[in-house]
Amino acid sequence: MERTISGKLTKDKLMMITPRRKNQHPVVLIVGKSEDGSLNKFVTFKIINQIIEKSTKGVKPMKWSFTIPIMLITFLLFTTGCWNRRELNELAITLAMGLDITKDGQYLVTAQVVNPGEVAAKGGSGGGHSPVVIYQATGKTVFEAVRKMTKESPRKIYPSHLRILVIGESLAKKGIGKPLDVLSRDWELRSDFYVVVAKGMNAEDILRVPTALEKIPANNLFNTLEVSEKAWAATSAVTFDELIEDMVSEGKQPVLTGIRADIKGGKKNSLSKQNVEIIDTPARVKYGNLAAFKKDKLVGWLDEQQSAAYNVITNNEKSAVVNIPCPQGGKAVYEVKKVNTEMKGKIKNGKPEIDLNISVEGNVGEVECQIDLTKPESIDQLEEIYEKQTRVKFKKAIKQVQENDKVDIFGFGEAINRADPKAWNKLKKDWDKNFENLPVNIKVQGEIRRVGTVGNSFLEKLK
Repeated sequence: MERTISGKLTKDKLMMITPRRKNQHPVVLIVGKSEDGSLNKFVTFKIINQIIEKSTKGVKPMKWSFTIPIMLITFLLFTTGCWNRRELNELAITLAMGLDITKDGQYLVTAQVVNPGEVAAKGGSGGGHSPVVIYQATGKTVFEAVRKMTKESPRKIYPSHLRILVIGESLAKKGIGKPLDVLSRDWELRSDFYVVVAKGMNAEDILRVPTALEKIPANNLFNTLEVSEKAWAATSAVTFDELIEDMVSEGKQPVLTGIRADIKGGKKNSLSKQNVEIIDTPARVKYGNLAAFKKDKLVGWLDEQQSAAYNVITNNEKSAVVNIPCPQGGKAVYEVKKVNTEMKGKIKNGKPEIDLNISVEGNVGEVECQIDLTKPESIDQLEEIYEKQTRVKFKKAIKQVQENDKVDIFGFGEAINRADPKAWNKLKKDWDKNFENLPVNIKVQGEIRRVGTVGNSFLEKLK
């Protein structure tokens, strides 16, 4: 039987929940409110038999009116909250962070911190200051460098809202495993931020570039990578979790998207607020192709075709634009809308092999040739041309990675492990050598779903 008591706790109401049978014990519901009136605590205490028997031994039913308030007060002492609260005006909210290595082997950590007063300002009420502030420090460890930033920052660096981590190429070549340990260990950090590599420069150079469309440069880096991944096949948005997973995997090596800063003219003006006051900004950040790693070390850069092939093979491609030749000369554009790749490993005659079945759906995005798209046979011809071209490109891209980078970034080893774990236990010791000569069979099936809002191009009438 349940009884609900609301309102002010009085002696009469306490008697209503007093047990009336020998083995019946009350369940007390405590609801507290904070100073602003909002619901703060919702605690249910079920008083077990031993406590009741000891606390009420020799106590008559009428004495419950004194026992229960004492127990309620005792329980409330353990329900206090906000003991570790942090006020926003005490934190330096960091949205982007850069990791570099100095000439003497120390870590150079760069933090892009939000200037809340400038970001929140509306219209011309701001002070004309930058929306972000750069803080830097060096240390023998990343943790030490971050703590050193408090020597110049009036607030403690708070990376819980980190959106992107930029790693300098020099550090990437030496190894990123050790400096990333603190980021995987720190409880304040979420692991869903993106990680990229600064190609041919330090990470600090990327974080110093002001951006025009996005007030906060970190948001510009984050949003640009997401948009590029969805529209362009050569880039890939890799989260910190995915990076760590590939680094420790025995059958797949990690990749990261590259980024660089194109700076025209002097750095004094290009890296100042004047950069965003010009239509053709002299300093811009731009994403490039993928970087291949062996465990935690950068071993090489992929070209555009290899990067696109990687994303298709690993089922990371969202959309792409592919130029294909027309049957009678000229060219057309195949817009990829959907890709599904089935990767299967097998052991044939004692040697590993990979089968790739790639299914692609897309539209005709552009036509610059003489072709009648109203005829089904014309569509079939374009599909066949796309399939053949894609198969040749992917075979070439895989072969180049096998010969040049010599690391299994495609996850072929994981496919072999799934197909034959016993064989994989023998192959994984020398998998890099096995990967170099691994046969890969590719089958591509392309389908054209739509040709756009018009059938044949108006260019035919211009001739």
